[in-house]
Amino acid sequence: MKRLLALILVLAACTPMQQDNLTRDAAKSVVRPVLREKLPGIPVEPATDCIIDNASSGELLSLAADAVTGPTANTVEIVTDIASRPDTIRCLAAEGLPALLTL
Repeated sequence: MKRLLALILVLAACTPMQQDNLTRDAAKSVVRPVLREKLPGIPVEPATDCIIDNASSGELLSLAADAVTGPTANTVEIVTDIASRPDTIRCLAAEGLPALLTL
């Protein structure tokens, strides 16, 4: 709980762009392990970007909060929901598959 409070205080002291970047970076830190577990073999960075880019602001905040304690069942649920959206699937096809084909 103390770490979450510290994260909130840090975000409050930042510009909106800094807040967005910090939130996205924190969210990425919990999305990566979920993708590694649920979608083994997929290029993690492009897939993570697709998930983050297609998340709502509320989802990003929830994922960023999970970064304090690590991924939970809620994290997996949010990532799975975002990954199943048509825009995310298109992003994964455009960004993830080319990276996979070059391996």
